[in-house]
Amino acid sequence: MALSFRLLLSAALALPLAAGASAQQAVPAASAAEAEDAKLNQFLDAAFDASIALSPEQTTSLGGKANYDRLDDYTGATAEKRLQMAEATLAEMKRRFDPAKLGAQGKLSYRLFEFQVANQRRQHQWRDYSFPVSTNGSPAGDIPVFLLNQHKVGSVTEAEAYIARIRETERVMREVVARMRAQAAKGIVPPQMVFAPARNDAKKILVGAPFTAGPDSTVMADFAKKVAALDAPPATKEKLLADARNALTGPFKTGYDTLFAALDEIEGKAKGNNGAWSLPNGDAYYAARLFNFTTTDLTADQIHQLGLRQVASIRAEMDAIRKQTGFKGDLKAFFAFIRDDPRFKYENSEAGKEAYLADARAVIAEVMGKAPQYFSVLPKAPLEVRAVEKWREATASTAFYNRPAPDGSRPGIYYVNLADMGQVQKVQNLGISVHEGAPGHHFQIARAQELTGLPKFRKLGGYSAYTEGWGLYTERLADEMGIYKDPYQRFGMLSLQMWRAIRLVVDTGMHSKRWTREQAQQYFRDNSSLSEIDLKREVDRYINNPGQATSYMVGQLKIAELRDRAKKALGPKFDIREFHEAVLANGMMPLAELEQVVDGYIAAKRG
Repeated sequence: MALSFRLLLSAALALPLAAGASAQQAVPAASAAEAEDAKLNQFLDAAFDASIALSPEQTTSLGGKANYDRLDDYTGATAEKRLQMAEATLAEMKRRFDPAKLGAQGKLSYRLFEFQVANQRRQHQWRDYSFPVSTNGSPAGDIPVFLLNQHKVGSVTEAEAYIARIRETERVMREVVARMRAQAAKGIVPPQMVFAPARNDAKKILVGAPFTAGPDSTVMADFAKKVAALDAPPATKEKLLADARNALTGPFKTGYDTLFAALDEIEGKAKGNNGAWSLPNGDAYYAARLFNFTTTDLTADQIHQLGLRQVASIRAEMDAIRKQTGFKGDLKAFFAFIRDDPRFKYENSEAGKEAYLADARAVIAEVMGKAPQYFSVLPKAPLEVRAVEKWREATASTAFYNRPAPDGSRPGIYYVNLADMGQVQKVQNLGISVHEGAPGHHFQIARAQELTGLPKFRKLGGYSAYTEGWGLYTERLADEMGIYKDPYQRFGMLSLQMWRAIRLVVDTGMHSKRWTREQAQQYFRDNSSLSEIDLKREVDRYINNPGQATSYMVGQLKIAELRDRAKKALGPKFDIREFHEAVLANGMMPLAELEQVVDGYIAAKRG
């Protein structure tokens, strides 16, 4: 019987035997290396657990119950402590472990941890530059989402912990406000466009009982539902509900009022909607961000030029589809046709939203049926599709993925923002569902958590170029899988590819080349069929999170390049399932390490 692919991959990563060594000599050496790898995993897992323990919210997210009545520290002290712990762990790792004595996976873990700490050190110097409140989210929305989706209530004690976290919100808001004021004193102020939507979304949390008349507010309704399911005396349940109401109208609301006052105060200091270049030492900050998100040394100018080339290439593909459909106008007219024609719209109603969700679920079901032809191993965790909650539609992304709990208590969730169905395009539903759901983020993020024999930081960490690159790669893979049934659906996929190519241009344009917000929006209009609400939301997202938008296509192009390399090198020996396993079976990694892994797979397969 042929070697399994996992063994083949292990062989690809392993060091060659010394000249003349026999198989009998190799076995003890391999066993020693495996034992040393296990020790390294144990060492790194202990460090990972200690770092996670600093965050009650991450602990809950990973299924733990320690500090279940606490929210995170938002002062920045935890980030400082995490770096100190990481530096100490790195030094101890180098003292205790000799890379020459490690196996293939141990060597990779050693290098990846070195990379992670070096990047953590580099990014830490810019810790004051991220905006805690923006159109990409804020604690005002994140805390309710956390309570709803991650705080489980299986006992009275856990219900009391939920109430304690409601009260903790006041402390969090004080810490966030103090940080925003300290940033403003250094000239680091959120863009003007942040304040109104952030304020408006936060206010929606305070609508409904016990804040106003009407049905229960979002948090109260969630808590009441969880308490109703408890096996506890009625009097105990009533006390829990009363305590929750008091916590919401007391410290919780006080915290939100504190945030509103700070937003009103700091808004007057906002000078415009400019990119990173406008911040103190903005160019160096942006260079660090590009490295963080792409894991490459590509400069802003190189990424900008790459984007321009990709936009031109994808435009040519789009124009070919325009001709295939028989459309008589030019490509810009075709954009408008796809964006505005009723046949490509969902009904702008609750029924339309449900139709979108049903279509997304159907796409994922079809992918799961075909996946064994393209993947050796599928994730075990279930995947759900949900609409973004109404109270965070203005500050939530167009679509995103929430990882499942490692213990299986929470599924992977593909969220889609359906704030205005008049702006949603049917032809993009398939590609977005593939990217955010299956075989995109779910097949990579959920699968990574389920890997065995790897330290936790490789399974639960992340590199945007790897993660988002994979998601974007699967959009084109879905075409090979037969998911897109007609030219319009393929155009929808290409419109998403164009979206990410445009990101390379406008992100670098705004943060390095001093493009205005309006220039970036116009570039979207000129080169895509993206709806007006989506393109404005996207541009604002890039302003608030410099560099992140460049990771998608940089990562996708690398994965596609590696696949082409494997196909050319292996010829008839190439198996798409084995290539995907090489990409997915080793956890998160920077692109340079991914390239080494794939090259190892190619060498081992060639024999």
